Amino acid sequence: MAGDDERYNSAGRLRRSAYDTEMERLQEQLVLLQYWIQSQGLKVLVVFEGRGSAGKGGVIKRITERTSPRTVRIAALPRPTDRERTQWYFQRYVEHLPAGGEMVLLDRSWYNRSNVEWVMGFCTEEEHQEFLRSCPEFERMLVRSGIVVLKYWFSVSAEEQRRRFEARNDEPLKRWKLSDMDLAERELYVRYSMAKDTTFQYTDIKQAPWYVVPSDDKRAARLNCISHLLSQFAYEDVAPPRVELPEVRDIPYVRPPLHEQTFVPQVF
Repeated sequence: MAGDDERYNSAGRLRRSAYDTEMERLQEQLVLLQYWIQSQGLKVLVVFEGRGSAGKGGVIKRITERTSPRTVRIAALPRPTDRERTQWYFQRYVEHLPAGGEMVLLDRSWYNRSNVEWVMGFCTEEEHQEFLRSCPEFERMLVRSGIVVLKYWFSVSAEEQRRRFEARNDEPLKRWKLSDMDLAERELYVRYSMAKDTTFQYTDIKQAPWYVVPSDDKRAARLNCISHLLSQFAYEDVAPPRVELPEVRDIPYVRPPLHEQTFVPQVF
């Protein structure tokens, strides 16, 4: 795809200048999509899955960078509590589903069960099999209820994952991103591939198909994912018109002396 295209460097990766220009355009379109979702009362659920360091967090950050958190919100659930472990597996996710006029971005999701939990032995084989049976039905229920379900799987090669993990390890300010789970995932790369293939076999359904995002080139992956997301909606420009700012009302009031307030030191 790169060839002699000036947008790409000698390694075939998208240049920063081309990326920045297109990202700015796409983020403007995301704001327009946001207004459309609000005006139409749409319920949109976007699932982001994939290996550690594959780039899920990066694309989520770019989607939400210029949109309103009241309309486009992130749901990144922590480990389940002891109480949640006794609930129906999907129960704790249900409360985070979108209402009318909302788009929810699931930073990892119920697919933890068929990937991390299964590979690491955090669930039983029976629980894994039950998930594979019930997940497609659960998602069909969501779609029938009027929720738009989009599922993105970010795919990164073993070589690129190693490079990204090593980059985190080399930089002290980023080392917090390299967790014990990341190290285990690196060691069990093949097992995670098996888990992903099994997940797709059962849950790549017509009503909510998986969309794979090759992400060795992070910049291209972000643009491709956001472009595809936008293409799923026949949205129109319903952005509100420019408003007239009111003049400040002249209300009799004497403010207390400024010296009675405590200000932060003016270092700059």
